[in-house]
Parts: sequence; structure tokens; C-alpha cells
Amino acid sequence: MKKNKIILVGDGAVGSSFAFACTILGVGRELGIIDLNADKAEGDAMDLSDALAFTASKDIYKATYEDCHDADIVVITAGIPQKPGETRLQLVDKNLKIFKDIVTSVVGSGFNGIFLVASNPVDVMTYATWKYSGFNANRVIGTGTVLDSNRLRKEIAEITKVDPKSIHAYIMGEHGDSEFPVWSHANIGGLPIAEWTKHNEVDEQTLLDSFNKVKNAAYEIINRKGATFYGIAVAMAKIAQAILNNENSIYSVSSYLRGEYGQEDLYIGVPAIINSNGVKNVLEISLNDNEQERMDASAKTLREIIEKSFNKK
Repeated sequence: MKKNKIILVGDGAVGSSFAFACTILGVGRELGIIDLNADKAEGDAMDLSDALAFTASKDIYKATYEDCHDADIVVITAGIPQKPGETRLQLVDKNLKIFKDIVTSVVGSGFNGIFLVASNPVDVMTYATWKYSGFNANRVIGTGTVLDSNRLRKEIAEITKVDPKSIHAYIMGEHGDSEFPVWSHANIGGLPIAEWTKHNEVDEQTLLDSFNKVKNAAYEIINRKGATFYGIAVAMAKIAQAILNNENSIYSVSSYLRGEYGQEDLYIGVPAIINSNGVKNVLEISLNDNEQERMDASAKTLREIIEKSFNKK
């Protein structure tokens, strides 16, 4: 990791927000933007460069696939976005064809870094990126449930009146309708959340209802403004930062499982240590019986979609 170079593929709402987040947060020293609309990519590069006098030095430019050859990270946000009333999994067939062309072009440049995938359905698209690239699975990461987990921390913070940075809680499974909260490991300042509800007059049902708000957050935002992009953009920037700075940070990302949680040969949202090698390792935290059942069901949902979609190819 010498160049701190990121190439972004897809300059739509999510992609451009990610580029802005990286610019403001000072993530990376070089950012190339690839998009079918080359004028927009160039315009965004020019616009973002105007902010550099207020932030940190960075080379931002319109890129081509040839520029991927010496990148540390290629971030993919390209694809057809989710529409109101549409589930993430309904996007599969539309986006697989797009991804095959993108990944083949990136790898063809000589790219030997790490893929970070945000396009939906992210678990399936991350699996596709791994398959199409031929890379070791630890070098292909999806954003998974990182945003969902932070949304849960935000909801718990509002209920308990505690800073969300002092709250630890995970959403695991598919980034979608079969995801689930890991209440057995949720804690506030180290105090298990079940204990907190007993001693702080917090309605347990209100706490449980917070998960439904998390699960439906994307639909609510999409119904109001057509898309979600700010939250996921910052989450992506923080994952990229963890890679470039070799942080060994823990995020609930879409990672490849090799028997962890009783699952294998799929990407799904689980806590993982992220550093300059990508996923250093998956954290296999103990789940209670209900949580394991929900993990099994979520994995089954993803596996059926993967098998159906890839059998068509």
C-alpha cells in the first residue's frame, strides 16, 4: 500500500457522495473516477478539486480502466439503483451483466489490489465480483451490514440518550429483508443491553421496535427522496480508510465464509477485521439459538438467489 490510490467505478449518487466523503475526510492521496458519462466524471473531479484547499492534498481526476493497474482499492458503486417498492434482491439479474463487464475490465488492467463493492444487492454483487475476478476472497469486500449496524447504534442512542460511539451493536446477515440484530452482544459502555433496560427504565419493546426502523430505513428514505447515499458513502470511506491505513478496524461487512456460523461459499454481513490485506479474518461471535436460526435463514435466502442467478450464466 504505497500510492493510497482509489479508483471509483460508478459516479452516480452513491459514487459521487463517496468521492466527496473521501475528499472531506482526507481518505487516499489519489482518486480516479470512472463513469459511462465521462463528462460527469470529469465535472465531479473538477468540482471536488475545488475543495482541496480546505482539506488535504489529493489528485482527483476522470479515469479509465487502464488507471486501475496500480490502484490500492477499486470501489464499485455502478449498477441500476433500487426503485421505490423494489427489494434489493430484485436487482440481481439487472446488475450481474453490468458487473461482469466492469470486473473483467478492472482485472484486465493488471489491478492487484482490493475490491470494495457497494452496489445492491451487495452480498450477491460481492460474490459475483469474487467469481469474475478470480481474486482471493479476502481481497473482495462488500459494504454488507455496516450501515445497518450504525443505524441500529443511532436508534439505540436516541432511546437511551447515550452517545452512539459508546454503543456496540451489530446487524448481521443479508443487507436486506432477512438481516437481524445480534441483541446477545449489544452493549452500552460494556453493559449488556438487557441489563441496561432493567436498570434504566427503557421499554424493551421500544428497543426491539428500533430494529424494524433500521430494516425499513432504506425504503423510507427511497420513498421520500428516491435513493440513499450519504450514510453509505461515509461508511465506504471509513472502510477504505481502514484498508489504506492498515487499521485492523472491525466492521460488519459482506465477507466470504468458509464454515463460520455454519455457512460456506457465500458472502454475507458479519463482523470482520479490515486492514491492508482486505479481510484479515472473520470474527465468529457466539450467537444464541434464535440468532443462529436467523443467520441460517438469511444465508439460505442469499444462497438460493446466487444459485438461481449463476445457473443462468
